[in-house]
Amino acid sequence: MTEYSLNNPATEPGGTELVRLVSFNVGHEQFAVDILRVQEINRMMSLTQVPQSPPGVCGVINLRGQIVPVLDLRTLMGLEVPEQSDDSRIIVVETQGATVGFIVDAVHQVLQIDPKIIETTPSIMHCADASYVQGVAKLNETLLILLDIDQLMPSESLEAIGALKAHAA
Repeated sequence: MTEYSLNNPATEPGGTELVRLVSFNVGHEQFAVDILRVQEINRMMSLTQVPQSPPGVCGVINLRGQIVPVLDLRTLMGLEVPEQSDDSRIIVVETQGATVGFIVDAVHQVLQIDPKIIETTPSIMHCADASYVQGVAKLNETLLILLDIDQLMPSESLEAIGALKAHAA
């Protein structure tokens, strides 16, 4: 796999459109989301706890006057939640008309990859619990799991988050 720096154009010399992704770790696995969905990436900050929050919601942050619910990707994926480290970050994304933050263990880099190296979700992962896995890209010795943010956040969760934001405001 050839990595393309951000200084290169968004297309390969042959005219192939490249996919731009933000890569990050959750646990020991490497994930990525479409860069166009990411509004910003922040260091961990103090979260305000809101009583009766939906599962996975760690609290809310005030991001330049906007109340943003923050969820832990480990919880949403059913993984053990360890203490946060200095590498932990909040990735703020837009999903289904809502702005939410996701806590990840570390953010790595922006990648530009050829869409030909992305394989569809393996059939073993087509259960309802993994519907948020959009595909898998092979990067040298590493597998990069591409997430579909809209599938990660079912509409019921977004409705509950909307009520949470109203309660926190």
